[in-house]
Amino acid sequence: MQEFWQWAGSFWWLIFPIMGMAGGAAKAWEQGAKRRHERRLETLRLKGELKAAEFAARGQIAPSKRSREIASDAQVPPDQLLERLFAEHDEITARWLDYELDVAKLIAFPAMSDGRQPLTAAFLRAKKTADALRPASADTKVSEQRVSEYLDAVGNYAVAFEIAEKDARRLRDSSFTDAERKRLDRAQKLLKVAVDESATQAERNVAYKRVREELEGLILLSDDAVTVLEKQVAREITAGPTPVPQPEPVAERAPEPEHVRQPKRDAS
Repeated sequence: MQEFWQWAGSFWWLIFPIMGMAGGAAKAWEQGAKRRHERRLETLRLKGELKAAEFAARGQIAPSKRSREIASDAQVPPDQLLERLFAEHDEITARWLDYELDVAKLIAFPAMSDGRQPLTAAFLRAKKTADALRPASADTKVSEQRVSEYLDAVGNYAVAFEIAEKDARRLRDSSFTDAERKRLDRAQKLLKVAVDESATQAERNVAYKRVREELEGLILLSDDAVTVLEKQVAREITAGPTPVPQPEPVAERAPEPEHVRQPKRDAS
């Protein structure tokens, strides 16, 4: 033990860099813990909003604006109620597909397609529930209980989308590393070239291929999104300049027959 203390005494100056390293590690851990804590609080708050909207659809608490509009439909006949719920359901789905099928939007707001994000996962679950409870048509005979369940599902679906969209626009690409963000930026720029009418066919083809390469492992494009993008690129590639109509050649006038020519008069 005495030998250890003698050795330590000879290298007493090492205590300063060691303390600095330990302090830096502690500070980094503290900042990370703080961010995780803030994230948990934000998630809990948004989950609370989602739960409040669920109760609001049942008339248990003061509802949000969107939930009030949905819940007020309970005062109309069942067929009209279903028609309004169908319209609300379709509107939310269309807003979601605007992200799901638009590669440019997916690059800008990748969390909207990332099922690992808690709020996106909650939205997808709400969508699955609403789709499953949706009657075949407004004329379908369904029980009051089923209509009430569908009303709740559409209310949850609407609020879950609002929350997921808000979170995705807040996060943007913050969950990616610097290198990954650079790849996303390159993909966004290449995408513009891939659908640019002023680019050559070769440039558009190469740009489309590189977009897929840059997004590989970062953003999972659905089959529908790929199909839409390929149609856009193919349309731009195959669409050439509109041909300018050429005037038809004017036929030369045939010479008059000899018997109709006027005789020349002598100038006198």
